[in-house]
Amino acid sequence: MYLLPDWPLLNAALDWLAHGLLNLRWWQIVLVTLAMTHVTIVSVTVYLHRHQAHRALDLHPVASHFFRFWLWLTTGQVTREWAAIHRKHHARCEQAEDPHSPHVHGIRKVLFQGAELYRAESKNAETLARFGHGTPDDWVERHVYTGHSWKGIVLMLGIDLALFGAAGLAVWAVQMAWIPVTAAGVINGAAHYWGYRNFEAPDASTNISPWGILIGGEELHNNHHTYPTSAKLSVKRFEFDIGWMYIWLMSFVGLASVKKTPPRLAFGEIRAVADEKTLEVLIANRYEVMAGYARRMRAVFREEVETLKARKVDANVVKAASRWLHRDTEKVPVEAMTRLKLALAANPVLDKMVVMREELRQLWLNRSHSREQLAADLQAWCKRAEESGIATLREFSMQLRAVRLQTAA
Repeated sequence: MYLLPDWPLLNAALDWLAHGLLNLRWWQIVLVTLAMTHVTIVSVTVYLHRHQAHRALDLHPVASHFFRFWLWLTTGQVTREWAAIHRKHHARCEQAEDPHSPHVHGIRKVLFQGAELYRAESKNAETLARFGHGTPDDWVERHVYTGHSWKGIVLMLGIDLALFGAAGLAVWAVQMAWIPVTAAGVINGAAHYWGYRNFEAPDASTNISPWGILIGGEELHNNHHTYPTSAKLSVKRFEFDIGWMYIWLMSFVGLASVKKTPPRLAFGEIRAVADEKTLEVLIANRYEVMAGYARRMRAVFREEVETLKARKVDANVVKAASRWLHRDTEKVPVEAMTRLKLALAANPVLDKMVVMREELRQLWLNRSHSREQLAADLQAWCKRAEESGIATLREFSMQLRAVRLQTAA
């Protein structure tokens, strides 16, 4: 039987190729890969998104530079480009200029070619000049992270091969694909197409899941678009934002300082009438107020649904009313609006709730009235609500007259 020569260097090379310096088992390599991609996700959501793009928190220079370095290694990401493109997305959301709206470019294109859309926009000098202000511009940024962005991912390839051997190529491939798939595809695509909405934000943003773990909390995208300058993306008790957990831990050890979180309503004594202070709270926290109104509308619908069925209202009409009753008129599809109108025509209580909702919404959409006139409009709205004969409307109006505003971390 022929035996290969005993060449120590060749044997060592083959052993390295098979096992790498760490000599890990396959499942250990999988865990390490997931851990590294999770650090990348945290770097994107905490550093690029909440810190750089929206200034929702300040980071200690040590933490900030770690995130910059890690993103250079694992994505080749340029901070200025990412922040500028994301700011433009918020400024032009769901419009023709939106860099990656699935309602403009199509859901398939954003899901599967989101990275290409990002690269195309990163070459738009006007976008970078208008929206890229305030991002790092030091020597390291100019001469390393931006000037040689591709060298980081090449260095990462070398590190992965050294640590894991031939399997390092697969580890590196996963690292390179992680952000294009999760951020450029899932967040920019799915989070503007599927999911649930806590708030009637002016765009099509949705929460993909109430548990923001896999994408660092970015799953709570509707919450983010409602309060874009908040460092915390969860707003409901059942929601969890792992990115906020990391920010809290960093704050505890002095590596981060939170600047803003979602506003929260507080309640005091009921004012005799809704005044300018009530108006101020209403406008500042309008999404939360309208979310509360929507909960009451759904409760009324559950009470009135038997009435609709007793009047032989078509099941599809009832279903449309259940889904679209609490939505802004311009967000309701034409076919659904036709069915919704049939349901409202058959039920004066639901119709009144919808009419009063739109009148309340017009208080902050009306740009022509003075502050004094808007306060008077709010007083008139409360009077009509409390005299409507609908208990839910009366209770909501009285609660509205008791609102106060506080910020909770």
